[in-house]
Amino acid sequence: MNKFVRWSCVFAGVLLSSVAAQPDTIWPTRLIKATIPFGPGSATDVVPRIFFERLGPELGQTIVVENRVGGGGSIRTNAVAKAEPDGYSILAHSSALAITPAIFPNLPYDTSKDLSSVIMIGSSPQIMIIPKERPWKTVDDFLKDAKAKGSQINFGSVGVGSAVHISAEKFRLAANFEATHVPYRGGPEVIADILGGRIDFYFCPAATALPLIREGQVRALVVSTDKRSNELPDVPSMTEVGLKDGVSESWIGVFVPSKTPREIVDKMHDAGVKVLAKPEMQAALKKIGVEPVPMQPKAMDDLVAKEVVANIELLKNVK
Repeated sequence: MNKFVRWSCVFAGVLLSSVAAQPDTIWPTRLIKATIPFGPGSATDVVPRIFFERLGPELGQTIVVENRVGGGGSIRTNAVAKAEPDGYSILAHSSALAITPAIFPNLPYDTSKDLSSVIMIGSSPQIMIIPKERPWKTVDDFLKDAKAKGSQINFGSVGVGSAVHISAEKFRLAANFEATHVPYRGGPEVIADILGGRIDFYFCPAATALPLIREGQVRALVVSTDKRSNELPDVPSMTEVGLKDGVSESWIGVFVPSKTPREIVDKMHDAGVKVLAKPEMQAALKKIGVEPVPMQPKAMDDLVAKEVVANIELLKNVK
C-alpha cells in the first residue's frame, strides 16, 4: 500500500468516526417518542405529559407520547430498554419500575443494567382514602375496627405489585392487621368502587385523590410520607400516626436505554432541570400534589437499585 492510499484510509477513518459521533452532539434532530406503560388518566400518565409538553420546546423538538399497557408495564419497558440507544426512544415510569422485579423475577430486561435514569420529574405521597360513609375519622378509629374484623376489611389497588399496592401493604404490615387485597385493572375502577362504598380503603396517588378530597367525595385518613403534604395540611403523615415503617413515597421519572451516550443523557437532564424550574411547571405540579425533584441521573440509578432490593424483601412478607 503506497503512502497516499495509507493516509487516505486514515483520513477516511477519522472522518467516519467524526460523522458517527456527530448525532451525540447535535441531538435531537427529529421527533422523540416517549412511552408511558400505563393507561391514560393515571398519575403516571398525567405528570409526564405535563413535563414532556414543556421539555419538547426546551430541546427544540416534538415529543410524541404514547400509552402502551401490558404486563404490568414490563412489555413496553422492555421495548424501550432494548431500543436503539440514540435518545429518540424514552420511557416515563414510576416507582413501579422498582417493584416489577419483585413480582416477575424472570423479566426479559434487567432494571438496573438495561435502563439509565435521566431525571426524576417529581415525587408525591399516596393518600389513604376511604368512602365518606365509613365511620372512621382517624387512623386509630380505622385500626381498631380493622383488627377486630380481620380479613373482612378490604383495599383496592391498580394491580399486584403496583406502587399503590406496595403502599397499602407497608401500612398493613407496619400496623399489624389483616386485610383482603382487591386488584383492579386501573385507577378509575378503584375510584368507582371507593365512591360506591364497595371497598374500604385505597392508597391513591395525590394527583387523583386531591380533587376527590376537596370535593368531599372521599375522606383522607393519612398520607404515606414522613411529613404532611402541603396540599393537605390537616391530614397526618404516616410517621405522625406512629407507623414510620409504613412510610412510602411515589416518584415518576424519565429513562433511556443504558447505552445511550452520556452527552444525550446530560443534555436531556439539563433541559429537564430548566423545565422543572419554570414557575408555571411548578404550579402545575403543585396543583396535583407533586413536588419537583430534579435528581441527578447517578443518584436516581442508585435509588432505583436500592428500591428493587427493598421491594423484593417486602413482598416476601405479603401473602
